[in-house]
Amino acid sequence: MKEYSTKAKIITMTSGKGGVGKTVTAINLGLCLSATDKRVVIVDVDLGLANVDILLGLNQPYNIYHVLTNQIPLEKVLVDIAPGLQIIPGGSGQDKLANLTEFERQHLIQLLSDLNNHADWIIFDTSAGIDRNVISFVDLADLIIVVTTPEPSAITDAYAMIKTAVQNQVSGKICVLLNRVVSRHEARICHQRLLQVSRKFLGTSIYDAGYILEDPCVGQSVKMRKPFVLEFPRSQASCCVMSLASKIAKNVQPPQQKTSLLRRVANLFW
Repeated sequence: MKEYSTKAKIITMTSGKGGVGKTVTAINLGLCLSATDKRVVIVDVDLGLANVDILLGLNQPYNIYHVLTNQIPLEKVLVDIAPGLQIIPGGSGQDKLANLTEFERQHLIQLLSDLNNHADWIIFDTSAGIDRNVISFVDLADLIIVVTTPEPSAITDAYAMIKTAVQNQVSGKICVLLNRVVSRHEARICHQRLLQVSRKFLGTSIYDAGYILEDPCVGQSVKMRKPFVLEFPRSQASCCVMSLASKIAKNVQPPQQKTSLLRRVANLFW
């Protein structure tokens, strides 16, 4: 049962398999959403093996562990990344975070509810897999984005995540984002495969969040520890993430707003 009362829209980025680009996508999506004059907070809830701060080249003294253990208040952990974008670093290599009790999980969720005062969009970046920590944050989401690549093992694990979410009766919209595809056609085939299996065996439909093309600029930006939408704004991957941000934000824009969100995002970086 969802107990997280919030005015902010919650996006949970998750995956069945590790190494599919979920965290990199979350960071770049957060930047694009913040370009729409909205406040965005990315919370690294890959509890125990967090790396959002690493990918951004940060070395912060405090993280989500210090909030959970009541050492410092939530607002002291928020890190400004760009205008409108903040992150809450996760804790890496901390056994206590990786093995939370149900009480500790609910306590953390309650603490994070204070983000109402800081954000219009909250992006939870979970670990890979279907453990209870992950499902707790999937259950909170208005929009669940399951990130996968076209590899058979990644597709199989993405379906396992979708199945677990459905069995837990999550209320958020479940979407699939295909990462590192070579073409739109490949993305469409993979999505159709997941859609057909989900309809047949789970009795549910999943939505198409789009795709991100294979792009060497992504790997370069990771080595630089910089978001690719800032370092390579004209790259194929950047255009794909800008399109995703446009698709997400248009769902909450007033009908009378005629300005193209994608153009506004593009103008920010180009």
